[in-house]
Amino acid sequence: MFAHQMPRLLGAIGALLYCGNVVGAINLNVDDPSSIKSAASTLAYDMMKLYIGNETGQVPGLLPQPYYWWEAGAMFGQMIEYWYYTGDTTYNDVVSQGLLFQVGQNNDYMPQNQTKDEGNDDQVFWAYAAMSAAELHFPNPPSSQPSWLSLAQAVFNEQVGRWDTSTCGGGLRWQIYTFNQGYDYKNTIATGGFFQLAARLARYTGNTTYADWADKSWNWMAASPLMTPTYTVYDGSATANNCSDASEILWTYNIGTMLMGSAYMFNYTNGSTIWQTRTAGLLNATQVFFPSQYGGNIMSEIACEPQNPETCDNDQPSFKAYLARWMAATTQMAPFTFAQIQPKLKASATAAAQQCVGGTNGQTCGRRWYQSTWDGYSGVGEQMSALSVVQGNLIQQVQAPVTADTGGTSQGNPSAGSTTTPNTDPVLTKDISTGDRAGAGILTFLALALLLTSMLWIIF
Repeated sequence: MFAHQMPRLLGAIGALLYCGNVVGAINLNVDDPSSIKSAASTLAYDMMKLYIGNETGQVPGLLPQPYYWWEAGAMFGQMIEYWYYTGDTTYNDVVSQGLLFQVGQNNDYMPQNQTKDEGNDDQVFWAYAAMSAAELHFPNPPSSQPSWLSLAQAVFNEQVGRWDTSTCGGGLRWQIYTFNQGYDYKNTIATGGFFQLAARLARYTGNTTYADWADKSWNWMAASPLMTPTYTVYDGSATANNCSDASEILWTYNIGTMLMGSAYMFNYTNGSTIWQTRTAGLLNATQVFFPSQYGGNIMSEIACEPQNPETCDNDQPSFKAYLARWMAATTQMAPFTFAQIQPKLKASATAAAQQCVGGTNGQTCGRRWYQSTWDGYSGVGEQMSALSVVQGNLIQQVQAPVTADTGGTSQGNPSAGSTTTPNTDPVLTKDISTGDRAGAGILTFLALALLLTSMLWIIF
């Protein structure tokens, strides 16, 4: 049986065992902030139930099989935004614990137990979470731990060291190490992910070095087959043919990361007409993910969702979460986009909530938002995507991300991570040891003790 069919099978079994009785459903009025927060709370709870890294004996920061390491970083980034939108601190300690446990020995999101198959895109999703923590004023780590900003800077510096001019005139390879499949592929989520990170660091710090790298990575993308003159964004290109053509598959998160970076550069440059044109062009090009047959405003992962049976793997159901997240943020960085984006966030959130009627609890989310009945799929990605698009409708209720000059308190380290050898293949990594699990247990105990103390303080 194919792995991507398992979530649907398990969901169908759960529905049968429950005899079809529905006890839940996500009630949502996208024009009522309290309704949005209530729906987001339910979605967040059901997603975080799938995370076991905070349980005794488990490893903080890791999702269970079949999820890869990178998606946990994406999930923590989503939960930082959940706190930002709703003010609910319930999960903050768990999020901080996971983000800090996975920093690695060089404080660069290259933990030993992941480096043997970690890609540039995997690393950057953890950097996004750290960057969001800095920008959204998430509680800072203890002084003995690396700061959120320095973690993002470490990833940036190491990816600068991996900028590869030996083929294709530049860009980042998908994979970091030569022994991994995909090392010979330069793709948008690696290079475009780096572009977004550089743009966000430029805005937060005001340092032109980051802006220069954002310009450089944009220019490489624009000169490559990965992004067309009309801003269609393709997946990647093989180094074997010097990136002379592209794999023309379309994913939401590829155009999403370019849109987010472009909007940040528009903001950083105080409304540059060049970045306005680019941001508008990318936004227009997202329309392909809002098919006219579903009304033109409901998001769909068109490369794998509409097929029968679906072809989405375990990663891809989360991709819509990132486009939704980054479209909402784009309205803050480039306010001229709001009128175009808001109807899509509203319609997609309403549709997603109507799809969240599955499972034994009657509120499990599926993938096909354009269907009003549950499609039988479930998992972290499905929950994260629904949460992202729902809470994105609170974007006008929150303050814009801060910078170092407008209230940001995360202290940076511009040289973080840069001493790490950029492309040296690591010694094959060890399995998780008893010591790792013991350390995880201690951290989990401390996090639970802190939570219990807070609850007792509130009660008494």
